[in-house]
Amino acid sequence: MLIPTIIMAILATVLLAIGYSRGEGQHIQGINSGLKMIVEIIPLLLFAFIVAGMIQVLLPQELLSKWIGEESGLKGILIGTLAGGVTPGGPYVSLPVVAGLLKAGAGVGTLVAFLTAWSLWAVARLPMEIGILGWKFTFVRLACTFFFPPIAGYIAQLAFSGVK
Repeated sequence: MLIPTIIMAILATVLLAIGYSRGEGQHIQGINSGLKMIVEIIPLLLFAFIVAGMIQVLLPQELLSKWIGEESGLKGILIGTLAGGVTPGGPYVSLPVVAGLLKAGAGVGTLVAFLTAWSLWAVARLPMEIGILGWKFTFVRLACTFFFPPIAGYIAQLAFSGVK
C-alpha cells in the first residue's frame, strides 16, 4: 500500500501545483471538490471495511474452504460468479469484501469470478441499462459476457492457485 500511496501523493501534488500556477483558484476548487467526495464516501468505506473484517473473523475456515476455498473447485467459482453478479455498489464495496475473503482463505478462482461477474453482469445496474439502452442491447451484452466470469475464474484457479 505504500507505493500506491506515494504515487497518488505525487500525482495530487503535481495537479495542485498546476491548478495553483494557473492563478484562477482551481487548486482551491479541486480541494473543496475532493473534501465533498471524502464526506460522501467515508461512511461507505467504513462500513465496507467492517464487512470485510467481519467476514475474516466470522466465517469458519472449514466452511469457507469447503464452499469457496481453493479446493472448492468449480462449485466455488460458480458461487463467486453468482455472488459477484448480484453484489450491489461500486468498487468501494466489492473490493474490501474481496480483500476480506482473500485474507480469510477464499480461492483465487472464486474471487476472480466474483470480480469479473460484478463488473460484467451488475444485476443492480440492469434496470438503468435497460431504461437507457433498451432491453435488446442489454440482452446482447449479457449474452456475450455471460460465460466470462466462470471462465476467468477457472483460468485463474488453474494458473494462479495458491497466489494470495
